[in-house]
Amino acid sequence: MPSNISLSPTAAILTLGCKVNQYESEAMAEALVKAGFTVCSPHEVCNVYIVNSCTVTAESDRKSRQAVRRLIKQNPDAVVVVTGCSVETGAKLMADISGVHAVVGNREKMKAVSYALEFYHNGKPETAVVDIPSLQNSEFELMTITRFDRTRAYVKIQDGCESKCAYCTIPAARGRERSKPLNEVIAEVTCLTKGGCREVVLTGIETGAWGKDLGKEYTLASLLRAVAQIPGVGRIRLGSLDPTVITEEFADTVAALSCVAPHFHLSMQSGCSATLARMRRKYNVKQAERAMERLRTRLPSVKFTTDIITGFPGETEEEFAETLDFVRRAEFLHIHAFPYSKRAGTPAAAMREQIPEDIKRARVHALNAVSSETCDRLLRKALDTHTPLSVLFETYHPETGLYHGHTPDFMEVATEADQDLRGREVLVIPEAVDNGQLICKPACENHP
Repeated sequence: MPSNISLSPTAAILTLGCKVNQYESEAMAEALVKAGFTVCSPHEVCNVYIVNSCTVTAESDRKSRQAVRRLIKQNPDAVVVVTGCSVETGAKLMADISGVHAVVGNREKMKAVSYALEFYHNGKPETAVVDIPSLQNSEFELMTITRFDRTRAYVKIQDGCESKCAYCTIPAARGRERSKPLNEVIAEVTCLTKGGCREVVLTGIETGAWGKDLGKEYTLASLLRAVAQIPGVGRIRLGSLDPTVITEEFADTVAALSCVAPHFHLSMQSGCSATLARMRRKYNVKQAERAMERLRTRLPSVKFTTDIITGFPGETEEEFAETLDFVRRAEFLHIHAFPYSKRAGTPAAAMREQIPEDIKRARVHALNAVSSETCDRLLRKALDTHTPLSVLFETYHPETGLYHGHTPDFMEVATEADQDLRGREVLVIPEAVDNGQLICKPACENHP
């Protein structure tokens, strides 16, 4: 056991998966700090490890279990607690890993911290505690954060999903749709803004479903209007959206609010209506294109990014060609393409015409090629205008001497500077395009 264990308790949280998990991990980290722990990197030897797992694909489950084993090997004497979606769908697999002391479900995720503290102070159990209450009729678990990195904070406004897509296990792992109360969202964003946060990302498992359980007057558009009234609020960015969320009211709202970033991540999954129907998605390609056009009409600078699944059961070469045609027309700034993952118990797992892995991978490669071409074209349009761009800088890469950040419409920018730009919004002039980013110079020597 490391000699400093009794003197300085340390903890680390390893987060896999989505922005919601990242937010929940930050809330757990703050609770650990309040309990007297120093929160460290998961690469360090610590007294306590919490793994916030993911189950979106079979590979995510595998990586979650692999991460748990790696941390146990890193410090066999540590308290190890596992929570998150992979626990909800495979509790026994996690609990049976030697060295795991508790597995905690998503209904009361902050219990992961409670168990970690209990076992650290009072001793570890001989067998893993399994605490996974039913998600049926669960309420939104209130948690808040006050800390953030130098630029951005994720704020979880919604949990759960009721879409029942044919390929997905997330409804079973997250439960019914439920929303964070409006006053709690406003209080949290206000606190972060007062603390100097420059960009807040409002996110959820089904972000666009916010308010459905609160009353007819509560919609994502009404939430954005309320958040925009917070004094001093910076950029507001949204998590992944279903295209059906982009109604006329929504488009009018975001166009009228200068603080809402003109970038939207659409959870498309396919660009073929026949494939979307088999996936049991709630829209077709024409509906998605109309949604995008609503925003482009009002916000000419708007950019879109998306997720696409390749090789869904029954996806023919013709159907995939339709997807390629769609993504070219849509001009997505970035595409997250990934192969279909067969999940036991889902309707898609029992479908005929399962696609071979090599074909799935080839289709991912084809989508990535289109994505790179489109991104390069959009960046060159920005370069050719010679128009100054407002960039919120986030990181510094000492190996290149470049600061990196994003424009409001999510173009990646890199620049040299003689001052630390992290956490600052600076006007820059595009000078070149390189590897999916704009190379820029500050618009003036005296940065704001």
